[in-house]
Parts: sequence; structure tokens; C-alpha cells
Amino acid sequence: MFGVLLIVTLVVSTGAALGYLGRLTLVFDRHPGKPLAILEEVAGPPDGPNCSIDARYFDEDPDGLRPDVLQAWLSLRAKASEQGVKLCLNDGKRSRGQQQKEFDEAVERFGSEELAKQYVLPPDKSMHVLGLAVDIQPIESAKWVEKNGSTLGWCRRYENEQWHFEYDANYSTGGCPPMLPRAPGT
Repeated sequence: MFGVLLIVTLVVSTGAALGYLGRLTLVFDRHPGKPLAILEEVAGPPDGPNCSIDARYFDEDPDGLRPDVLQAWLSLRAKASEQGVKLCLNDGKRSRGQQQKEFDEAVERFGSEELAKQYVLPPDKSMHVLGLAVDIQPIESAKWVEKNGSTLGWCRRYENEQWHFEYDANYSTGGCPPMLPRAPGT
């Protein structure tokens, strides 16, 4: 009994400490009434092995994706494989720190925050930070996902990013929402 009480106390204390330090954030899923705790500082892999069909891209592990998104990713990849299509996960989960670094590099590359936001969102707006988005390469594979992914909940969201897909279980029954011209960070 003492051991169980000790474990519960440690878990609650750790959660409180992470919340106080800003490392644990409660985020609500897009579906009302379904809270989901997400560790936004959990980093995704910074890279991975080269994509076997196009070495310009990585094929990283899907570490850090939410459990439902991970399952949907594995289902998508299996369906693609059944049809002879290889999907490389060039970028999946990012921590807030990783996303901030991406954003800062985009500001430097494009010369302003406004231009950078058309291609890379700040951490508080990125679906990669929440573990809901993946970037799929090469483009031929991404085109397959755009055509076939909605039945499994995957939709391309931005006209200017052929590789960026977001997961929502509702997409599988309701279809994909209209694409936005670019990320809504501007």
C-alpha cells in the first residue's frame, strides 16, 4: 500500500512541477469534451535514415506522435505499401523548441516574420508541436496521400505545401476541409 501511495505522490508531484515549469500543457483536442495531455517539449527525431527512394529526404521514426495519430500513420503507410507506394516521414513531431528553431531559421532565410509564417508556423500555432502533422516525401508519395489519405483521416491543409498533412479522425467520414492558400500564421 505504501509503495502505491509513493508512486501516486511522485506522479502527481512530477506533473505539478512540469506544469509549473511550463513543460506540461493541457491541450484540448479539436473534438469538444475530449481533453488530451500533451508534452509539448517532447522532441521528435531531428532526422533519420535517408528515404530509400529519394536520398534528399529523411525517413524518421514517428516518435512523439499522439497514439491515435501514430496508429493512423501506421495504417496509412500500410495501405500505401499494399499499393506499391513508399511513404517517407521527412518530418513529424516537433517540440516547441524544435519548432521555434525552424521558425527562427525561416525568418532569417525569408527576411521577416510575416514571410516566414507562410512556410513555418511559430510553436503555438504548429500542428507538428501537437503531434498531429507529418511532412511526407517525396512529392510523388505525397500526391498519393492527397488522393487516398482522407479515407484514413489524413488531409493536405495548405496549397503551398504539397508535403504537409494533418490527421483528424473526422476527415475519414466528413472529407477534407478546403485547403488554405498557406499556413494561417499571417
